[in-house]
Amino acid sequence: MIHPVFRLAASQPQLLAEHAAAYAGLLGEELAMGSARLQRRLALQLAGVACLVVAAVLLGVALLLWASLPGAGARAPWLFVLTPVLPAVLGLWALWLAQDREAVEWFANLRRQLAEDAALLRIPGTP
Repeated sequence: MIHPVFRLAASQPQLLAEHAAAYAGLLGEELAMGSARLQRRLALQLAGVACLVVAAVLLGVALLLWASLPGAGARAPWLFVLTPVLPAVLGLWALWLAQDREAVEWFANLRRQLAEDAALLRIPGTP
């Protein structure tokens, strides 16, 4: 006895071609969503690291200015602290946003579709 899928493939191959094209479209969508997530995460990580580097440089400059200009530090000491803190906070915030806390299963739609098709193939008499 020939399985109904083989009869369908022999009589209407365009249906199998359309089904394969739908799989390719689903795979393309999943890859696009995954790559957009990864690009966002990478951009946030790079921005966070860049902000932390800027904060470290500004901290060094603030320490050098505070040490070389003792009179300037007495007039506005908050300025020496606030200047490197702002990019440090932005950098830490960007790195916090870059963490992937959502439990997203990659290629979940594709796996579900494959499981549904495999279940249909197990049922005798269905094309």
